[in-house]
Amino acid sequence: MEAGINHKSGRITYLCPMEKKVAQYIAQEQLFTPTDNVLAALSGGADSVALLRLLQALGYTCEAAHCNFHLRGAESDRDEAFVRQLCQEHGITLHVVHFDTMRTAEERHISIEMAARELRYEWFEKVRKECGAAITAVAHHQDDSVETLLLNLIRGTGINGLCGIRPKNGHIVHPLLCLDREEIIEYLKRIGQDFVTDSTNLQDEYTRNKIRLNLLPMMHEINPSVRESLLATSRHLNDVATIYKKGIEESKQRVQTAEGIRIDALMQEPAPETLLFEILYPLGFNAAQVKGIARALSGQPGKIFTTENWRVLKDREYLLIEPLKAPQQPELKIEEHPYSPDFIIPRDKNTACFDADKLLHPLSLRLWKQGDTFAPFGMKGRKKVSDYLTDRKFSLLCKERQWVLCCGEDIIWLVGERTDNRFRIDGETKKVITISTLP
Repeated sequence: MEAGINHKSGRITYLCPMEKKVAQYIAQEQLFTPTDNVLAALSGGADSVALLRLLQALGYTCEAAHCNFHLRGAESDRDEAFVRQLCQEHGITLHVVHFDTMRTAEERHISIEMAARELRYEWFEKVRKECGAAITAVAHHQDDSVETLLLNLIRGTGINGLCGIRPKNGHIVHPLLCLDREEIIEYLKRIGQDFVTDSTNLQDEYTRNKIRLNLLPMMHEINPSVRESLLATSRHLNDVATIYKKGIEESKQRVQTAEGIRIDALMQEPAPETLLFEILYPLGFNAAQVKGIARALSGQPGKIFTTENWRVLKDREYLLIEPLKAPQQPELKIEEHPYSPDFIIPRDKNTACFDADKLLHPLSLRLWKQGDTFAPFGMKGRKKVSDYLTDRKFSLLCKERQWVLCCGEDIIWLVGERTDNRFRIDGETKKVITISTLP
């Protein structure tokens, strides 16, 4: 036993080796301060129970949060009853929520495991704010970090996925990453604390459990210190990832502009496809899509790639990136004026002037379409709208967002661009219609 300071009372208390180890880890990683309120995620299993008892032993002010996912029938209710009793015995405020996890998974079109994860962390953050806690402490330990690394490696991942579980991620902290599963069980035995066991953890049912129950024991036979080796590799990759992120951010600055990603600049980077992945993955593009986009870089313009909310369009010089939504229809202001020789025609491209007597049909606004033609002001003859926009070097995205104002079947204005010569003001004009786009 070693002496330590109880953060709540300020008194000297005696810490067992496990408590001292966790206290040193919290301080070393600067997870939270002695005066911070902590919300502890509490499932009732050994890890979360050990976390709560360790934090209490170190004198931190804690509240607990328990999720009942209703996935294991009576076991789920047993777990809730256990944590209620535990918190009552130790004077800890407990927050409990009930989720219809199966329904959420169906509604969000995700796996049950992913649905439970999303629901859990969304609710933790809500409770953390409501109870004024500085952080939410989750009971992941070294074995979890190793399993996460292997799981990501099996599924396919970038460098970030090989870093294991980080000590801190926003308001989520992991104070037990300095301990392994055996140390946690040993601590609970030492203080005489029981816990509940999730029966699914003993079944070879989910991918993570297959790693825990089958793969890691096999790896242990090959290398008895495989866990320590993987953790050391993970720590090394954390440092590598820091350098990698810095390089990626610098590369992004070189290739990204207001218009999009400059293709020529992207191709001059050391690893164009990797950089492209780092730019597009946060928008929902997966590795296969990014590979397809990379292949399209040397092809003809017009190729489009989409996710649920974003799309990438291969233009001539740029990869254009935009939210996936319908082009916003402009609002128009229409005014009529008598015409006289001193009438000043606005030179603003967002205002168009027409001879009112030439507008014989109702006006309508729509997006241009293939086959549209008009007679551009100041030019002789008709021209295809597509050719006009190409000549003006419009990007594909800008072309898609081009609205036209029609009088009956005739286009009288490429909005914000050019009016039609047939409806211009001339020496016979008596009344002028001005049409402006509102900001």
